[in-house]
Amino acid sequence: MARPVPRPSSPSSAPSAAASASAVKILIAGGFGVGKTTLVGAVSEVAPLRTEEYLTRASEGVDDLSGVDSKETTTVALDFGRITVSPELVVYLFGTPGQERFWFMWNDLVNGALGGIVIADTRRLDSSFASIDFFESRGIPFVVAINCFHGENTRTVAEVRAALDLDPQVPMLVGDVRVRAFGRDLLLALVDHLMELSTGAPVR
Repeated sequence: MARPVPRPSSPSSAPSAAASASAVKILIAGGFGVGKTTLVGAVSEVAPLRTEEYLTRASEGVDDLSGVDSKETTTVALDFGRITVSPELVVYLFGTPGQERFWFMWNDLVNGALGGIVIADTRRLDSSFASIDFFESRGIPFVVAINCFHGENTRTVAEVRAALDLDPQVPMLVGDVRVRAFGRDLLLALVDHLMELSTGAPVR
């Protein structure tokens, strides 16, 4: 859709325009190595802030690398990305650290979050339990993303839903978090879910 060419803003009007934009915070959660950093990077309009460090021998016996033996780096604080939906709305994405020893940070990251996305790996679904329990215990709406690594999916949606013991109304999508379009679909599904919960009527 064509837009009129905006007139140059005066320096004094720029801060007020930025201040008028509404900000929405969304948390990206899941187990170690499920694709949280990848999802934030795929959908962020800016180069995402990452706090990744190389795995060292110091983590042996502390971090569970089952199913992700080839992983060389890990998020030690958070991932951060941004999406400008319109001049009036900006979405901020916060990816949580996956290792259990960093879970204490989730309590700070969740402050002000409108909703969340839980990424699940069908090869090790148990790594998703903590994230689901975290959102449910705080009453924060979320959607579940089944991340198909290399296009592989070993379980059906029904099997994953049953294994995770999800409420029927929790949306679940299947795709590759490396693909920007899938990240967009996840965010739209979360928005629809939030609207349904607020209005009590399905969004069509």
